[in-house]
Amino acid sequence: MLRFGILSTAKIGRELVIPAIQDAENAVVTAIASRDADKARALADRFSVPHAFGSYDEMLASDTIDAVYIPLPTSQHVEWTIKAADAGKHVLCEKPISLKADEIDSLIAARDRNKVVISEAFMVTYAPVWQKVRALLHEGAIGRLRHVQGAFTYFNRDPGNMRNIASLGGGALPDIGVYPTITTRFTTGEEPLRVQAVTERDPDFGTDIYSSVKADFGSFEMSFYIATQMANRQNMVFHGTEGFIEVKSPFNADLWGAEELELTNQSHNQSQIFRFPGSRQYRREIETFAKCVAGEAVEVVTLENSKANQRFIDAIYRASEKDGWEKV
Repeated sequence: MLRFGILSTAKIGRELVIPAIQDAENAVVTAIASRDADKARALADRFSVPHAFGSYDEMLASDTIDAVYIPLPTSQHVEWTIKAADAGKHVLCEKPISLKADEIDSLIAARDRNKVVISEAFMVTYAPVWQKVRALLHEGAIGRLRHVQGAFTYFNRDPGNMRNIASLGGGALPDIGVYPTITTRFTTGEEPLRVQAVTERDPDFGTDIYSSVKADFGSFEMSFYIATQMANRQNMVFHGTEGFIEVKSPFNADLWGAEELELTNQSHNQSQIFRFPGSRQYRREIETFAKCVAGEAVEVVTLENSKANQRFIDAIYRASEKDGWEKV
């Protein structure tokens, strides 16, 4: 059993990841840390976790854990991932693991010198619906892929929410722009060559709240938009010469709709629906990560993959400042 320590009492940990770890067959939460010892103890009691720490450093120094899950504000991800790795702990860090692609080099160095596993927590790459999309594309189910189209939006103007605080790494691109990019790269195995983009920032928060992006992958194009101040919507479509694949609830399965995809033929007179009820993508993420730590040959999100995805996001920011194409 891989023993996890949870570094903070953040909402995503409380509601999604801690339950997934406790549900996993090969992992368990043995410690929770917070800068507020009472909060750590309260959350530990809620999940019957034996150890609670009033500081992050204290937990990292403890022999009660083998790995750390980090759901801190984005601006703190690099710092605490390196500290955890230097303490000899494996690390599963929430996305985005960094706000700049170049910063990931320091994480790669920390991983290599400490011989630990460090992975960005892109739960979608472990979801069977996305693995099915990848299989269908590789099988040629829609012929030649010509265009990928995506949308991910929600509405949040809470000034106290970290997504609206620039100093904490807030913004639409770090929060949700990473999902259309990672899923397209994951399923196609291709990388973007250049991008065009328009980005809007909130006048009060200073964070990016909307981006419309066009990306050239060489053999196909991608267009998507993301926003943190629009009505809720999620959708991804992979359109080819012989048909198209539509992923109905691509990123928050079960919360925004069923975890399913529809494969439609060229004439639009026949379709197949693939459903994946109860797939528990967070549990799959945890179990795969634990297998990787144990030395099994499984696929996790590598830091090299994370760096490539962040290069895509970095290029979108740069493209937003100019008229025309920006090289990724």
